[in-house]
Amino acid sequence: MHNLALSAKKASVKQNTFDPMSKRLLALVIGLTLNAFGNGLTISSNIGAAPWGASEVNLAHLFHVNIGIAMFVVGSAVAVINQLLLKKKDFLRFAGEIAFIASFSCFINLFTGFFTRIGLPQAPLAWRIAVGFFGIAILGVSISFYQRANLIMHPNDSTTNILRFLYLKNNVVRAQFINFLVPLGMTGICYLATRHVYSVNIGTLVILLVNGPMIAWTDRHLWHSLHHNVKQPKAIHD
Repeated sequence: MHNLALSAKKASVKQNTFDPMSKRLLALVIGLTLNAFGNGLTISSNIGAAPWGASEVNLAHLFHVNIGIAMFVVGSAVAVINQLLLKKKDFLRFAGEIAFIASFSCFINLFTGFFTRIGLPQAPLAWRIAVGFFGIAILGVSISFYQRANLIMHPNDSTTNILRFLYLKNNVVRAQFINFLVPLGMTGICYLATRHVYSVNIGTLVILLVNGPMIAWTDRHLWHSLHHNVKQPKAIHD
């Protein structure tokens, strides 16, 4: 874990100049699409979704709504929390996060519906594990891309970015782990209310352990010309 944290630090912001807008927009579109695709794979394969996705699936079952609505409501609430973490009003960031989660929730419905129609939930276990683990890898790659683009991003991943740069000295592993504690608690509450738990399996544990390191690995090894498009941040202290 220590080595992974050091690896994450090596991916720190090295410049105050920004990549061309065309590259940042491309990274955003690719990242958003890949993230919805990866989440669709993990949810449909039933090996266990990402902690946030799993909590939203359980909320959807609790309140009898579709997964897209649950994701939009939770994402909107997280966008508000991000404003509190920033300790300042940033309307453009807030609007961007709402726009992202609106698009993302629609994509999730499309991908999960598609994978369900082609029979992924009923596929042999070995295939579902392989596909689900591929989806887990895709999640880390996608988050790295749109976090580096830093135009708009999923509110949950914006939380990771805020924690990483403003509170945790650029440690993406710790930031992602802390971020995941909230949806785990939400899933626990849903279980107490329904006595059922959905989309939580071995894949959820794998994501909890490897998602942060996967983001750090992608920062270092994939798309080298795409930088973290943020000014060198100043840490926030109480």
